[in-house]
Amino acid sequence: MPIKDVKPEILAELRGNNAADSLLSKDAAKNADALRFFPENHEGEIRPPFFHDTDRIIHSQAYTRYIDKTQVFYLCENDHLTHRVLHVQLVAKIARTLGRVMKYNEDLIEAIALGHDVGHSPFGHTGERFLSAFLRSKNEGYFCHNAQSFRQLHEIEKTEGKHYINLCIQTLDGILCHNGEWIDAEYKNNSSKTKEKLYEEYQKCLVDENATKKLRPMTMEGCIVRVSDVIAYIGRDIEDAIAVNLIKREDIPADVAEVLGNTNKLIVNSLVLDIINNSYGKNSISFSKDVFNALNNLKKWNYKNIYDAPQKMSEDSKIQNMFNAVMESLIEKKLRGNIKEQYHKWEKDQSEEYFNTNGPARIAADYLSGMTDDFLMSSYRELVVPKSFGFSF
Repeated sequence: MPIKDVKPEILAELRGNNAADSLLSKDAAKNADALRFFPENHEGEIRPPFFHDTDRIIHSQAYTRYIDKTQVFYLCENDHLTHRVLHVQLVAKIARTLGRVMKYNEDLIEAIALGHDVGHSPFGHTGERFLSAFLRSKNEGYFCHNAQSFRQLHEIEKTEGKHYINLCIQTLDGILCHNGEWIDAEYKNNSSKTKEKLYEEYQKCLVDENATKKLRPMTMEGCIVRVSDVIAYIGRDIEDAIAVNLIKREDIPADVAEVLGNTNKLIVNSLVLDIINNSYGKNSISFSKDVFNALNNLKKWNYKNIYDAPQKMSEDSKIQNMFNAVMESLIEKKLRGNIKEQYHKWEKDQSEEYFNTNGPARIAADYLSGMTDDFLMSSYRELVVPKSFGFSF
């Protein structure tokens, strides 16, 4: 018979010795204040709530699919390029470093960091744009990956096919507000935010394309993950771009390299140390003026020379056609092969309320956004490429 409970005497000792909250900064999120959307009975639970959230996230199917999701470069046969699964680990490592130094809740930081990108579509931000354009064409709102991450972990994926994952609102808030594409010189939390306000913000992100730009995390841990997102990708994307011969290291602007360095290691170190020097003991996360200006200039340079480079975008029209074809097939239920089988399994996990409150294009986007790059391409081939009948019908 499986063991279900920790011995009462062990549990009592563990809880008696749990003084973790007392070691945190006064502005840190406390384990004692963790709150979930749906009440749970935690009698006999030995894990602190945010630590428990990390377990729930890494055991989710959405987390498993990180393994084959684009970070920046797609359709490149290079095993050393960053995929989404590595990116979230890099964010978690950087954010936990900052959290440990400044005495914030590392369990919450890790949960937010590991879950923040599960809503990313295949083909990264390129796929995100195509999904959003498709939803707009059907008058069903917008698609943004941070709201989709919230949606995936709060409304779509179930455990054992019936129960919500039910993460803490502090974790879900940090995931929704993580958007590392929008950087600031200073990050402050909105500690007065309620779970009702959080859900309202999430709903706005589905219908207002500018809503994501106005989000502020309710916790300092959310602020740390948000800034760590850009620290994790800005230099790493440069290394990947060099690896695929899109740029050369000497192309990096000299004035930026002088402040931040010209390798991922130096860039990460410069940004982390600058935050510590400017934020330690304060109730905000901030950069110095010179470092923020260098970071902002480097981000603009990355967009021009990497993310929007013509060579990288040369197959994008074909990718958009693929997105649109699969979305239309999902809406019309004209499916076959593996995608038909997998979609029907996914469909059975969703509630009647889900289908009553979402339009066909949004439902299709929910399913497609969860695909890996390879599954989307194989589904497209099944749906579009003619198949032989063999010797007879």
